[in-house]
Amino acid sequence: MGMLDLAAANLLSPMVLFFALGFLAAIARSDLTIPEQIAKGMALYLMLSIGFKGGVEVHKSGVDAKMLGAAAAGIVLSALIPLIGYALLRATSRLSAIDAAAVSAHYGSISIVTFVAATETVRIAGLSFEGYLIAIAAIMETPAILTALLLARRAMPERKGEPLGALLHEIGFNGSIVMLVGSFIIGAITGPEGMKMISPFIIDPFRGVLCLFLLDMGLVAGRGLREGGRLLSPGVVLFGLYMPLISASLAAISCLLLGLSSGGTALMITLAASASYIAVPAAMRLALPEARPAIYLTLSLAVTFPFNLTLGLPLYLWLASKVSGG
Repeated sequence: MGMLDLAAANLLSPMVLFFALGFLAAIARSDLTIPEQIAKGMALYLMLSIGFKGGVEVHKSGVDAKMLGAAAAGIVLSALIPLIGYALLRATSRLSAIDAAAVSAHYGSISIVTFVAATETVRIAGLSFEGYLIAIAAIMETPAILTALLLARRAMPERKGEPLGALLHEIGFNGSIVMLVGSFIIGAITGPEGMKMISPFIIDPFRGVLCLFLLDMGLVAGRGLREGGRLLSPGVVLFGLYMPLISASLAAISCLLLGLSSGGTALMITLAASASYIAVPAAMRLALPEARPAIYLTLSLAVTFPFNLTLGLPLYLWLASKVSGG
């Protein structure tokens, strides 16, 4: 299947169409809403489901050198991408060093919802993937935040002596990380027998919950663009579109050395190309209150997330087929 066919199929998938519905409803100022607690519950369900499935796959295959290599590549990508993003933002926009560092952290870290959507895209394409990539997703959350904080502190000499311990604890025990890693470990311990016990809960309802969650994400993205879009200059908006492509290219190069399957390569590329809008904003509010959420959150959620969901995923799947020879 060619890239255009993949893009057309992805654009007409229920997941993307529900996101579009929420986005258009928000732009049109509809009163459609999903209560915050329900949205949080759906997010926890998605973390549990995807984490448990990944753990079961690792139980089947075991830990090997390929998994360790992918983990190392994920750490390097997550730490390196903010450096590139920061340099590009400082060269092409008028963002302050603090705002540029905060934005770059989002692009080095990952969007677990984009990853979940990518797993469905890969499955629809009939491809399998390495289950341990769930663990790689969790690993890639943190290095980007640390890189961005180091960049920001260079511009703020008065904060160089502040301890990082509290922040690291906040990041490491963020609710989404705890659920993702915890369910992964439980899946790895219980294996296929555990999957049999709870499959009616985490298999059959998964796509329906994902569609409802993406409807809510569309509402949030539309409101963010409507309210915070005025702060995004053309250079910053363009960054939200080309930075995922740069990150995807770096990941594709690393995948040449990792020997992942076509599906696994597509997911690794997606992880690198995605931009966080859950864990990193929480960390930035704590560590860099001077940075403006109206810039970093709007760019990540209202520009990059829709791009990845609609055009990025089929592009990354196509790129993976070329890199892996699948």
